[in-house]
Amino acid sequence: MTDITLQAFMAQLTIGLIGGCFYAMLSMGLAIIFGLLNIINFTHGAQFMMAAFLAWIGLTQVGPWLGYPDFQINFWVALVLAPLCVALFGMGIERTLLRRLYHLDHLYGLLLTFGVALVMEGAFRYAFGVSGQGYEPPEILQGPVDIGFMLLPKYRIFVVAASLLICFATWYLFERTKLGAYLRAGTENPRLLQAFGINVPVMITLTYGFGVALAGIAGVLAAPIMQVTPLMGGNLLNIVFAVVVIGGLGSILGAMMTGLALGLIEGLTKVVYPEASTVVVFVIMAIALLVRPAGLFGREA
Repeated sequence: MTDITLQAFMAQLTIGLIGGCFYAMLSMGLAIIFGLLNIINFTHGAQFMMAAFLAWIGLTQVGPWLGYPDFQINFWVALVLAPLCVALFGMGIERTLLRRLYHLDHLYGLLLTFGVALVMEGAFRYAFGVSGQGYEPPEILQGPVDIGFMLLPKYRIFVVAASLLICFATWYLFERTKLGAYLRAGTENPRLLQAFGINVPVMITLTYGFGVALAGIAGVLAAPIMQVTPLMGGNLLNIVFAVVVIGGLGSILGAMMTGLALGLIEGLTKVVYPEASTVVVFVIMAIALLVRPAGLFGREA
């Protein structure tokens, strides 16, 4: 452990908060899919990566491919289109593959989504290689802001604000609205809900698409900060699964709160004891499972 200044401490916590925002969005998508569909979605990391690549293609490659080098898709357009495309792709997977497994053990869904993730990762590796790509944030979000203890890029402030807004809006939608009540009822008693005129299969497909779209938004937001590679989703997914387990499988609030908290803890660990920063999340997961197997916010079976 080394002596650190208050400036360095606060700066590292701020960086940890940014990472925690990505953990929160990704883990909320996983929690929605598992909590409402009972599917452990191992393609989540690949869908995160796919959205980042789609945004990179739109912002840097579409113009040259079409013969207009100066043409590119606006960042704000990419922030909408890329998650939408990934959501539609995910909904296609749900309708053609996952729907056949709902009555089977969770293991079958995990194996299927793991296989789909490997195919997606291999396809992007074949098409674009493994070297990192990236793109600049929009001009309005370029440059730093002096927040007292550090110069923080405007784009990272935007990422934190947008992520927190999306997370709280998602929690409110699923926990405090009539639509959220319908979604929960659809998993507990789909026949009764269908008797009230609700098309449960379509609702399930849209719910899966929404969970995937959260991964897509995180992918587009992450691309200007981290390198866009076919491996970026797989590397992050291990931590995100740990976040979901600690928060409680299926708990949307647990995914959000745990993701943000573990990002801060990871940032603090990099200051206090950097060698432990890569394993601290998994140590916390092991302790949480020993103390509360259902997760901190999960319900006991």
